[in-house]
Amino acid sequence: SKMTVKAGRMPCSTPNVYTKVPDGGWGWTVAFAFFFVEALTYGILKSFGVFFKDLMESFDETNSRISWIISICVFVQTFTAPLSTVLSNRFGHRLVVMAGGVLISTGMVIASFARSIVDMYVTIGLISGLGYCLSFLPTVTILSQYFDKRRSLVTAVASTGECFAVFSFAPAITALKEQIGWRYSLLAVGVLQLSIVICGLLLRPILIREQEEEAVKAAPREEPTETKYMLENEQTRTSIESIDSGVEITTSPSNVPGKTKAKPKSGEPKEHVQMLAETDSSPAEPKIKLLDFSVMKDSSFICYAFFGLFATLGFFAPSLYIIPLSLSLGISKDHSAYILSAMAIAEVFGRVSAGWVLNKQPIRKIYIELICVILLSVALFAFPFASEFWGLMTCSIFFGFMLGTVAGTHIPLLAEDDVVGIEKMSSAAGAYVFIQSLAGLAGPPLAGVLVDTTQKYSSAFYSCAAGMVLGAVFLSLVRPCKVGLCQRQQQPQSTVESAAVVAVVAPDLPDDFIDMDIGKAENSGKASDSA
Repeated sequence: SKMTVKAGRMPCSTPNVYTKVPDGGWGWTVAFAFFFVEALTYGILKSFGVFFKDLMESFDETNSRISWIISICVFVQTFTAPLSTVLSNRFGHRLVVMAGGVLISTGMVIASFARSIVDMYVTIGLISGLGYCLSFLPTVTILSQYFDKRRSLVTAVASTGECFAVFSFAPAITALKEQIGWRYSLLAVGVLQLSIVICGLLLRPILIREQEEEAVKAAPREEPTETKYMLENEQTRTSIESIDSGVEITTSPSNVPGKTKAKPKSGEPKEHVQMLAETDSSPAEPKIKLLDFSVMKDSSFICYAFFGLFATLGFFAPSLYIIPLSLSLGISKDHSAYILSAMAIAEVFGRVSAGWVLNKQPIRKIYIELICVILLSVALFAFPFASEFWGLMTCSIFFGFMLGTVAGTHIPLLAEDDVVGIEKMSSAAGAYVFIQSLAGLAGPPLAGVLVDTTQKYSSAFYSCAAGMVLGAVFLSLVRPCKVGLCQRQQQPQSTVESAAVVAVVAPDLPDDFIDMDIGKAENSGKASDSA
């Protein structure tokens, strides 16, 4: 059963408290917010190409220099992911996302008044890029905390916001430019992105409290006098009777005052006494780590991070080079645009299908992801062999579908136990996206260098396919590394547990104390016989 505790007057101002992951509830509102955050971040980035020609004419710059605007933006967005994690753990997801929305809007609005390409690098590349990071990553992280069994499906469906944004924003911005010009259109986009602040307000925090805590609080407390003991010669004395009863009432300088264990009454179960002793103690709550670097010691996470590093090489380049490839084959501009639209439509179905499959129980999700990555590699290798419109259309649909299965699930899979688990999801996501930034910055320029060298657009797809294959290799090692790590940790843990058992059965007591207590027991026995 799940329980929600509501406090305060504003429903979004206080955290939701559950006894277990709700798999719904306010999580549906968070999913709704994530849909629009995806549309207003990645959707705008993928639609920014409609401004390229206008920027080239206004600033008299080449296409490569204009493309660095988005390259810098994507790099800053992924490179500052650990900063987003630290700020979210310190100030909460809601405040960070709202600040990110303000930064995105500010960068876009100022960029509409830019007088040089360098101004665009600073405003959109740096300012808005940082805002994209602060908005996207905390949203997907808190969404994963609201869902368990439905996590994959809900995240995949909500992530389709960027796909629908490409359909709506690109033609809308194009029509708007014809009416008011590119500067005012960019200004309107910046004002629209300010609505991310509203999405951030909907990200209500979530707290999970186990039912055992409720039972401990409901237990009756013993009188304070029952927990007082006499300390002699600055050392604790334990009688032989207390050892026989199985209840340890030893106190030491490390656990007094206030951390001693109650002495049992006659006929009172020892389990009840132990529970009361735990309630009397007030251990300090552990401090929340702003960034948990222990994930970098997890071999399964390291393999998964390398998967993300190499797989990112195949995420961006195909959408950039599919139209030049089709034009080089003699396909018209209109038909080339249809190919790109078909790829986006197929990506929507891929995201939803992957979420539906991964939502099935029981299933090893990491293996399903591996199959999708292998098929995505096949799709990339198939592009250079297409020689006409329908061949490219088929490859684009297949690639878009498989891209949706991977792009919509690779970050939420960090919450699975095969990688790091939900407890370390926040820190792992920051480190994972940070590592991806290297490939995100180097991927498109690397493909461009190969195209310039070979004078063939097929070289870009071969480089993407090679990176995806390397990513599949590292992804296949995630599960074996996780199993091997658990086996290595099992033996030290069992050793510690056996040592603890020995300590309880035979506590370390001074020999003179035991001899003295045995002598007292013998004397009392003789006295009773004589009586």
